Amino acid sequence: MSSTAGEGCGEVAAESDELLLRLRQFHSDYFPRHQQRFQDLVAHGQHPKTLFIGCSDSRLVPYLLTGAGPGELFIVRNVGALVPPYDGSHGLHGTAAAIEYAVLTLQVEHIIVCGHSHCGAIRAAYEGAPDEAVNLRNWLHLVDEALLPVQVSPEALDRTGQRSVVLQLERLLEYPMVRRAVEAARLQLHGWHYVIEQGEVHVFDAQQGAFVPATEADHSGTGPYRPYVEHDGQVISEE
Repeated sequence: MSSTAGEGCGEVAAESDELLLRLRQFHSDYFPRHQQRFQDLVAHGQHPKTLFIGCSDSRLVPYLLTGAGPGELFIVRNVGALVPPYDGSHGLHGTAAAIEYAVLTLQVEHIIVCGHSHCGAIRAAYEGAPDEAVNLRNWLHLVDEALLPVQVSPEALDRTGQRSVVLQLERLLEYPMVRRAVEAARLQLHGWHYVIEQGEVHVFDAQQGAFVPATEADHSGTGPYRPYVEHDGQVISEE
């Protein structure tokens, strides 16, 4: 095969490689328009004000929800938007490391925990994960305290998803650096639940003990958080 023919085959293969095409498009289209911003981020370092802890679900796009650009969000994502205990009892985890780094080194001013509707992690917490998914099954125990003793239904799953968000906020306050910053009013915690089909983020209102649509809310959800008491009087967790 001639080199020309080989190059032709390579170009055909490249044209069918969607990921490669997107990388090229970023380099040729997006980067030139924002080149100065990226150069400033290299020269002066990153100084994001927000740590975004979100579910790994592909339908949840932090930059779209917040309108943020490069350098504005420090993002950590995992299955279910869960926060492991500070004491390490759940093993080593990148989410815990990210929280410590964001608060101690980056000194972020906001931490958002963002769950969403139709979450596969919440459903799996009720119905179980595949036997071979040992890590996933152990990980989902972090949702246990948010589960409801009811028949699984769309309403129960959404309510559990919201309860899980608040549970993670409570767990964040077990991190001493987080609690110190919150008590010193240097850090705010925000609980969000994104309803995908409505394009609406519901924010947790600690005073009301409920999630309120952002289009109707007075704030983006602020702490510190006391044990979450729902309108039916059920306490989700104790300090």
